[in-house]
Amino acid sequence: MIRALRGATQLTADDPVEMTEAVVELVSALLERNALSTDDLISVIFTSTPDLTSAFPAAAARTLGIGDVPLLCAQELDIAGALPRVVRVLAHAVLDRPRKDVVHVYLRGAEALRLDLAQ
Repeated sequence: MIRALRGATQLTADDPVEMTEAVVELVSALLERNALSTDDLISVIFTSTPDLTSAFPAAAARTLGIGDVPLLCAQELDIAGALPRVVRVLAHAVLDRPRKDVVHVYLRGAEALRLDLAQ
C-alpha cells in the first residue's frame, strides 16, 4: 500500500548547516515514527518558504543515503503572516497500515502549522 506522510520543521536562520541538521532530523523522525527504512520511500517532495535560499532541502536529505529515491524541491507560496523559515515534506512510501495510523511529524516550532497532526 502507498501512503503519504507529511511533516515540517522551522529553522532559526537561513543557514546551510542548520538546513541540513533540521532536514535530517525531520526525515529521520518521519521514518522512525512510521517504522520505515529508506528502501520504503517512493518519492519525497520538499518545499521551503521564500526566506530560505542558502541550501536545498533535498541535498540535506541525500546525506541519509537516499540517493536512489526521487527528491524534488519547490518554493512555498509567499503568504503574508505565514510562519517563516519553514521546510515542509511530503513523502510517499510503501506502508502497510491504515491512513489514520500514519504518523506525521512537525518539529522545531512547525507544530503550529498542524496542531491536529503534530506528534
